[in-house]
Amino acid sequence: MVISLRYIFGIGPQNAKQICATVGIPDERRVNQLTDDEIMKLREVIDRDFRVEGDLRRENAMNIKRLMDMACYRGLRHRRGLPVRGQRTHTNARTRKGKAVPVAGKKKVTK
Repeated sequence: MVISLRYIFGIGPQNAKQICATVGIPDERRVNQLTDDEIMKLREVIDRDFRVEGDLRRENAMNIKRLMDMACYRGLRHRRGLPVRGQRTHTNARTRKGKAVPVAGKKKVTK
């Protein structure tokens, strides 16, 4: 059950264990073995105590938008699509920068 709860955006290993302990479901129980009552209890606990999925994604997007609107350093890095947390960009950083674009150089002259 702990592993399957982690598929929900915003629930990690510790939160999944905490949810199972709160509801009283053993960690080894599988999802297809849950009763309807247990599923309702899980849903209630998650809705009451945790910010997940759409709400969490919206909050993250709003935080990034706020940084960009302030035009602080982190906001500018987000706007330009560069690493935000001080990583080097001379080499690496391909995940943020995207596929390498070749720079047009001088053509070789053949004699």
